[in-house]
Amino acid sequence: MRVWIVFLLCLAGHAIAAPETEVGTNPVQVEVGEFDEAIEIEDVVENPCLNYHCKKGKVCEVDDSNTPMCVCQDPSTCPAAEGEFEHVCGTDNKTFDSSCHFFATKCALEGTKKGHKLHLDYIGPCKYIEPCLDNELSEFPLRMRDWLKNVLVTLYERDEDNNMLTEKQKLRVKKIFENEKRLQAGEHSLDLLARDFEKNYNMYIFPVHWQFGQLDQHPVDGYLTHSELAPLRAPLIPMEHCTTRFFETCDADGDKYIALEEWASCFGIKERCGQRLHHLSSSDGQQQFERNF
Repeated sequence: MRVWIVFLLCLAGHAIAAPETEVGTNPVQVEVGEFDEAIEIEDVVENPCLNYHCKKGKVCEVDDSNTPMCVCQDPSTCPAAEGEFEHVCGTDNKTFDSSCHFFATKCALEGTKKGHKLHLDYIGPCKYIEPCLDNELSEFPLRMRDWLKNVLVTLYERDEDNNMLTEKQKLRVKKIFENEKRLQAGEHSLDLLARDFEKNYNMYIFPVHWQFGQLDQHPVDGYLTHSELAPLRAPLIPMEHCTTRFFETCDADGDKYIALEEWASCFGIKERCGQRLHHLSSSDGQQQFERNF
């Protein structure tokens, strides 16, 4: 009997505690209805910056009308460098933590005299580079020509998927690769390099012009700017202290652009070989370049 009394008291207590509901109303339906009304479904809008590309040093932001635009990146938002191998040196002889920090800083200086003069000089922390003497400057093209030739031969040997050289380029390099008179890669005296250039002049024409074509990309107009030279300057300068002076000397007319004939002349290639691209437009230049060289 006591068990029944306890059971009835529990039922009574539960009835008192339960909220009042209207007759015929399902409490569960009321709770679900209230929950649904509390949810606001928002349309998912695609980020306008998702496929909007900006040049180095800039990031995409949207204005009040949700239109994407490129603005200078804050250097403090660049990822922290993981080591000295990520540091770069600017032409102002200042070390930047990374290329991201460099280009963001250069962007902030756009339109100023300092920003116009600031370029990426080389990879790694800034260090003292010995002055290039006149006799060393005259020797630089000898080593550079040989280096370019060997770079092309190496690409030919490793280019199995045709990702590095076109078929026309491979045919050109194949002739150099199979030539039994080719000077093998290695440490050679300057006299030997000079004699080889004189005897095997034709082997060096294509490598010199190929490198020009590789650098002349933004746009393809038959001229090299300081920015276009950066991919070649950056790895070379730490090894060759005459690199900067050499490229400055190539700009014979001092107009801040290196034309193909100026580039060829720097390497001792006859001028008539270098004039073929000078008059071509950016749209036709690369195709004509490949046909001629």
